Amino acid sequence: MSQRSGNFLAGLLVGLLSTGLLLLLTSRPRGQPVLLLPPPTPLPVRVHVSGAVSRPGVYELAQGAIVEQAIEAAGGSLAAADLGSLNLAAQLQDGQQVIVHQPGEEQPPTPSSPPGGSGELVSVNTATAAELEKLPGIGPVLAQNILEHRRAHGPFSRAEDLLNVSGIGPSILEAIRDLVVIP
Repeated sequence: MSQRSGNFLAGLLVGLLSTGLLLLLTSRPRGQPVLLLPPPTPLPVRVHVSGAVSRPGVYELAQGAIVEQAIEAAGGSLAAADLGSLNLAAQLQDGQQVIVHQPGEEQPPTPSSPPGGSGELVSVNTATAAELEKLPGIGPVLAQNILEHRRAHGPFSRAEDLLNVSGIGPSILEAIRDLVVIP
C-alpha cells in the first residue's frame, strides 16, 4: 500500500507540475512591454564669433565646446589677432559672443558696478559661500545650497540652472542674474 500511495503522489506531483508549466507557457503576457528610448541628444550651443577671424558669423558647436573651437569654426584667427586677450579654454554658453580683438584695439569696458550690486560680479561656479552672500537675496542658507548643488551636480552652465537650487525661485534669479557670471 505504501508503494501504491508513493506512486500515486509522484503521479499527482508530475501532473500538477505539467499542468502549471502548460498554463505558464500558454497564458498571455501581463502588462505592457517596456520601450527604452535612446538618451536625448544635447542641443548645440550657438555662438557669435566676430572681429579678427576669417569668417565672422554665428556657429553651432557641440555642448562643452570651448572658445578655441569657436575661433576654428570661424576659419581661424587672422595674423593680426590678439589671442592673448581671450581665455581659449573657456567653455562656451549658448548665445555667447566671442570677439577676437587686434592688438591695440580698445576692449569694451567690463561692468564695474552692476545695478543694485556690490560692484563685483560673482562666478557661481567658483565662489565661496561668503562671496555668494554678497548677492542680493542670498544669505548663508542659500549660499550653502548653491555650494551643495554645485558639488552634487557639477558646475552651472547657465544662470537658469540656479532655479534647480533649493530655495531659489524666479524672483531671486532675476535679482541676481546680472550679477553672476558663468565662465
